[in-house]
Amino acid sequence: MKAIILVAGVSRRLYPLTEYHPKCLMELGGRTIFDFQMEAIVAAGIRDVCLVVGYRREQIIQHAEQRYPNVRFTYRINHHFFETNTAHSLWCAGDEFVNHDFVYLNGDVLFEPKLLARVLESPHPAALAVEAKRCGEEEVKVIVDEDRRIHGIAKTLEPEKCLGEFIGVARFCAPMNAGFYKALDQLKAEGERNAYFEAALDRIAGEFPLHAVDVTDLPCIEIDFVSDYESARRNVLTRFGQG
Repeated sequence: MKAIILVAGVSRRLYPLTEYHPKCLMELGGRTIFDFQMEAIVAAGIRDVCLVVGYRREQIIQHAEQRYPNVRFTYRINHHFFETNTAHSLWCAGDEFVNHDFVYLNGDVLFEPKLLARVLESPHPAALAVEAKRCGEEEVKVIVDEDRRIHGIAKTLEPEKCLGEFIGVARFCAPMNAGFYKALDQLKAEGERNAYFEAALDRIAGEFPLHAVDVTDLPCIEIDFVSDYESARRNVLTRFGQG
């Protein structure tokens, strides 16, 4: 099992906090978002991590190598990080996952280790962490059936039809990953440069079963705006270790 973390983005919506530092190296409680994610990865026994880098990548690589000498890091560069999104970033790491089981992480999600452990414990080959709640336009939402199989995943879904938000933590098993990569490649060929990687998942959901893992009871937040960062400090990090 390996982990792939997408940390290429510029994060303009967090300026000036990210003007000179990448989002994943923003600190909360004396640790970076990246450190919290690596704590969960190491606790899960994963020692093989691919970072898809772009913006301020030298800072990220230096931090990773100095802090985690017992982890094998590989790097894939999204050279078009200013004008592309997560679909292109994950496409850049295709050779890392197409024949392998892997854990996927958006590099801007704050969560504690037990959340990743719950995703890994799922019996389903594709398990996506979902927070059940009423969502707005910004969140990536999922539509599920009575067995929590995902039949739609996108920001543009009608909120009243959705279970909640996919928070950017997932596990995917090797048998589906060739089809997953093909869908990412199709998005690229179609010129969908600003597509989120969930658009590829939405295309293959009918062929490969994707299942939601309920993590509503666990503290987590995706940090896109300054208000998210403040909420992470005041409302999410303070809940770590509870329950």
